[in-house]
Amino acid sequence: MANNRTYTMVKPHAVADNQVGGIVKMIEEGGFRIVAMKKTQLTAAQAGKFYEVHAGRPFYGELCEMMSAGPIVAMILEKDNAVADFRTLIGSTDPAEAADGTIRKAFAKSKGENAVHGSDSDENAEIESSFFFSGLERY
Repeated sequence: MANNRTYTMVKPHAVADNQVGGIVKMIEEGGFRIVAMKKTQLTAAQAGKFYEVHAGRPFYGELCEMMSAGPIVAMILEKDNAVADFRTLIGSTDPAEAADGTIRKAFAKSKGENAVHGSDSDENAEIESSFFFSGLERY
C-alpha cells in the first residue's frame, strides 16, 4: 500500500511525560487512521539496528541510548499521501523552527527530544513498520 501508509513512534521522553494521548489526538485530527499501535521498549541493540543508517554520525550513540531509555509507542498510520502529510504534521526536527499546529511545536522539548519519529519515504515507512509489526498485527 505504498503512498498511503507511514510509520511513527512516540519517543521515550514524550511517553514518560504522558504526551501519547495528545499526540494521538493530533494524528487522528490530521486525518490519519491508526492501522497498528503498540507500546514496547527497545534495547540499545534494537535501537542501534533501527537507526543503523546513522551509525557513522556523531550523535548515533546518544540517539540509541535515548531511544532505549524507556517505552515507545509505535504506530502505522494510513492516509492518502501519508509520508508527506505526516512529515508536515510533525513539523521541523527543531521545535523552535516548527510551525504552529505541528506535533513537535506542541510536544517537543528540543531538537534531540523532538517527541516523535516519522518515516521520510514510502520505502522507509515499510522497512520501519516491518521492524515493529508482523503481518498479523496490521489491519
